[in-house]
Amino acid sequence: MNPELFAETLSKYNFKLSPVQEQQFKTYFKELVRVNEHVNLTRITDEDEVYLKHFYDSVTPLLLWPEVFAEGAKLCDVGAGAGFPSLPIKILRPDLEVTIVDSLGKRLNFLSDLLEKLGIEGVNLVHGRAEDVGQNPDYREKFDLVTARAVARMSVLSEYCLPLAKVGGKFLALKGPRADEELEDAKSALEKLGGEAVFSRIFTLPGSAEERTLVLVDKVKATPGKYPRQAGTPNRKPL
Repeated sequence: MNPELFAETLSKYNFKLSPVQEQQFKTYFKELVRVNEHVNLTRITDEDEVYLKHFYDSVTPLLLWPEVFAEGAKLCDVGAGAGFPSLPIKILRPDLEVTIVDSLGKRLNFLSDLLEKLGIEGVNLVHGRAEDVGQNPDYREKFDLVTARAVARMSVLSEYCLPLAKVGGKFLALKGPRADEELEDAKSALEKLGGEAVFSRIFTLPGSAEERTLVLVDKVKATPGKYPRQAGTPNRKPL
């Protein structure tokens, strides 16, 4: 998917890229490849693949579930790495207030420099483990929407993300193919953490056979104070 096809595909979903937005994605790609030479950000560096597997893949929730992204919503992206999915979403929806949580300072330094080059405001970068941030009163249950892409299995990911979502908010996971088993394994964790009503949507990336799954969880009650547990515990002992 080259930049032209990317823009054309988005327009079918009523997202007409402005010249500024087109340039933001071009700069994003160039900076990603440049910095990736000395900081491990991605194994995907071909332009067409970056546009398809990073940029387009990141914005699919916005295309397929636009009603989830209310005007001015507060979004928290856990383990965003090089900014996926939250920054491509932010480029398309500048009104969103975005907080990015990542445990690696080098990645956050990349994002800080990138945001300046892209001229994007309204993004807060938080250096820390998701388990620690989820226990911080400044962030706990403060967000309308919490996202995560390619971070962990759903049973683990739920403990990272649901404590950050406010009651009435949502947790949105961008998963690969065959996520059904993960969802089944995560049922107990979701219930303990205040999540309910899992909706999933399976699709393939345009022009490819690559399957993806979007998972949407409603936050229906407050997460008990003991969650998330100490850093490292959710991964070692999933709920």
